[in-house]
Amino acid sequence: MFLRDLIGDAGAYTDQKITGFAIDNRKVAKGTIFGAFQGASVNGEDYIEDAIAKGAVAIVARSEAKVEGAFHIKSDNPRREFAHIAMRFFGPFPNVIAAVTGTNGKTSVAELSRQLWSICGYKSASIGTLGVTTSSDQVRTGLTTPDVVTFLSNMTGLAREGVSHAIFEASSHGLHQYRTEGLAVNIAAFTNLSRDHLDYHGTMEEYFQAKMRLFDEMLVDDGFAIFWADDDWSTQAMAIAEARGLKIISVGTKGDYIEIVKRTPTQLGQELHVIMQGKSYTINLPLIGAYQAANALISAAIVIESGVDAALALGNVSRLQPVSGRLERAAITKSGAPIYVDYAHTPDGLEAAIAALRPHTQGKLITIIGAGGDRDKGKRPLMGEVAVTGSDHVIITDDNPRGEDAAAIRADIMASAYGAEEVADRRKAISYAVEISEAGDIILLAGKGHEEGQIIGDKILPFNDVQVARECAA
Repeated sequence: MFLRDLIGDAGAYTDQKITGFAIDNRKVAKGTIFGAFQGASVNGEDYIEDAIAKGAVAIVARSEAKVEGAFHIKSDNPRREFAHIAMRFFGPFPNVIAAVTGTNGKTSVAELSRQLWSICGYKSASIGTLGVTTSSDQVRTGLTTPDVVTFLSNMTGLAREGVSHAIFEASSHGLHQYRTEGLAVNIAAFTNLSRDHLDYHGTMEEYFQAKMRLFDEMLVDDGFAIFWADDDWSTQAMAIAEARGLKIISVGTKGDYIEIVKRTPTQLGQELHVIMQGKSYTINLPLIGAYQAANALISAAIVIESGVDAALALGNVSRLQPVSGRLERAAITKSGAPIYVDYAHTPDGLEAAIAALRPHTQGKLITIIGAGGDRDKGKRPLMGEVAVTGSDHVIITDDNPRGEDAAAIRADIMASAYGAEEVADRRKAISYAVEISEAGDIILLAGKGHEEGQIIGDKILPFNDVQVARECAA
């Protein structure tokens, strides 16, 4: 492919052969188009000269950037321009592409949708926090939304492997930085919105607007917009979709499309009674918690709108498997107390996880929490308050302190976690919870979920909550 095939006339560079795209100057090779973006801590324009020296033939950057020795693709929004040009280079892509955004539930909705498609016989995949997942493989990427070059390359690779149905998590960072730009999104879903990432977005309204790019700009004109109707932000989100004339699908106790009439906890999950388009369905969902019901039904709506029969999709919900690190039962202590691991790292997420386990708790609910360093500090006391309000025993520990003083982070949480205990070392905190647990108790280990490491300073030390819980329980 030549530069002319991607952008038309490029002067002396029109017939330059294009070999790839890069936003990291260390990955530039001969024939590369380099994206030079201004970031929060790094300015890609500082690396233009180095990229050209390594063989970049075109640079996507602001008009003010200095570009000599390569074609300058000027844009007021270089990230978006770069993504759209890269989209023309990559391909093919899966026939059906869905995306899910929201504060909590993105990973579960993506994985449960992939499972439902797979059960129906479609070769499917999901891209998100768990990495790139298919029915036969999972590759970690380290980010909820990878960079645009990795994202488009992954989508192309999946299509070439025969994947026809794909879903990706659209994080607020990814949407704001145009990491998933260019693809024709057929179905988009919104789960909920609560406090998170305000260190990046500043205000809840800015955070919300970043999420809404999925519906306002990325979803195709005849696409399906799916919303969890019970969230406070959904009315505003649906208004944005309605203004575009999109097909609105609402799910929940207030849902017009799939309405939850009754939800009854069972020993291993919950029984759901729902009405869809005038027909009643009873679903035995093998996952516990109200928010798991929300995730499963949003996933069912995504699958139905992709063309799967409604009765078949809703019936297959009973065959869903737990998602890694999402209320995952990791072990049972010698006293008989189950240990659940959950990724809950926001006040709302923690509250939902506690609420999910409470009906199954005969004795004490013991909750272990921490908070990440170099992230939104305002949510820390809120998480402490949520933990002590819903739990019987709370242990405050470390959770990816990064560059901050871990003791200061714990103090921020403890400020409103009245009666909580503080155990700095995460392994010791888990071991202590196991030690004090009794028959009928439940231990909730919140914050890290599927993660494989504890980030301290600039080091990532091996640590997996599920594995450590099993070791302590044994």
